[in-house]
Amino acid sequence: MNKNELKYIQSFAQKKHWMEESVYLIEGPKMLAEAFGANCPIKKIYATKDWLASNQPNKVEIEEVDELMLSRISQLHTANQVLALVNKQPAQKVNYSKQLTLVLDGIQDPGNLGTIIRTADWFGINHILVSEDTASVYNPKVIQSTMGSCFRVQVQVDDIEKVFNENKLPVIGTLLSGNSIDETALPLTGFLIIGNESKGIRPAIQSYITHPVAIPKFGAAESLNAAVATGVVLSKWKMQ
Repeated sequence: MNKNELKYIQSFAQKKHWMEESVYLIEGPKMLAEAFGANCPIKKIYATKDWLASNQPNKVEIEEVDELMLSRISQLHTANQVLALVNKQPAQKVNYSKQLTLVLDGIQDPGNLGTIIRTADWFGINHILVSEDTASVYNPKVIQSTMGSCFRVQVQVDDIEKVFNENKLPVIGTLLSGNSIDETALPLTGFLIIGNESKGIRPAIQSYITHPVAIPKFGAAESLNAAVATGVVLSKWKMQ
């Protein structure tokens, strides 16, 4: 690997590069296996001799690197055998009326976003609409924390109010003042909004909510983690 290529891959530690480039990084055997399973367009693979001994993917450019070089280009605390550049894919047109779309209003923690994407995948949600101030799905921390779900769940950045105005559909919103989710009939299609970790759903977005719901509280905690709340609501929705 030459110095320019080394510097290029290391630059993905900076937001400017992973936002602007046409590729993103994935790392580790599991992530690569998930990418292959989802037929993701992989641009290039950098792998150690151990990984290459049991993996020989076709039609993909591969470069063997030693453990030291892999650790220099890795974004992980401990490099894990293989790293790849994957081409970003254009967003597909969505028919909101035929599915439940998860909407994230200002989720800023990369770990939360990654866990929410993984949770959505578990419950069969294949589309997530996010506000512009939500963490980027191409943040390496987000990508890795999805554990491969990012390859199956489409994350689209758009103006939430604009989408709601163009699609007059039921909107489920998690509010402390909402009706108990145990006693609320949830629509099968429409939108489910999860708000910012500390501020919740912003007031302008709250006005679109047709089904305000709250998760019953039994202990003394002030609030639920956004990813946990997502899992609870999606579980109740799926059961209905």
